[in-house]
Amino acid sequence: MFSTDCVIFGFEGGELKVLLIERNEEPFKDWYALPGYIVEQDESLDGAAERILYELTGLRDLPIRQFHTFGEVNRHPQGRVITVGYFALIRINGQKNLQPVTNFARRAFWHPVNDLPKLAFDHTEIFKRAFKKIRTKMNYEPIAFELLPEKFTLTQLQSLYEAVLSKKLDKRNFRKKMLSYGYLKELNEKQKGVSYRAASLYKFDRRKYLKIFHSEITS
Repeated sequence: MFSTDCVIFGFEGGELKVLLIERNEEPFKDWYALPGYIVEQDESLDGAAERILYELTGLRDLPIRQFHTFGEVNRHPQGRVITVGYFALIRINGQKNLQPVTNFARRAFWHPVNDLPKLAFDHTEIFKRAFKKIRTKMNYEPIAFELLPEKFTLTQLQSLYEAVLSKKLDKRNFRKKMLSYGYLKELNEKQKGVSYRAASLYKFDRRKYLKIFHSEITS
């Protein structure tokens, strides 16, 4: 049998979070787990991942991507099940309330990655593999902006990098490096509703990034 398991990352309140479910069926009833289930005979892997994610969390149309296949012989207590891992990075504030549409999951919720409990099956290992994947990709792709609001401050951007990399970064060097890439657009806007000095807002210019990227690979 085949299954799919989804590792969905979000960023909120300065914390990197992952989307979990509380299982309502055996095996591992009452355990926390990644959203995942068995692929039907008549559906594709991608289609199954989208269906399962919707049924267990209520979320649709997420930009999920395959990242690894997990095939350890004893990974599932009920027999041989090979699972394909998917991941996505999304804006938590842009999503509706989480609401499973099947009794298989009691609830779906966001959990900080730096305080993750032991998960059902081998889901802890699946999470670790996905986390390593996004850490690596952040070194050569601007995927961080998939987690931030459309308009953000440089402090928010640094906070996100620190959450993903699990280390403090020098403020001056970080900002100099980010601005040197040329695809951050400073807006003529400031933060609103804050008690401290409002910071300038920025926006990721995807068109400029693609132009820079294209020029680099063709030069």
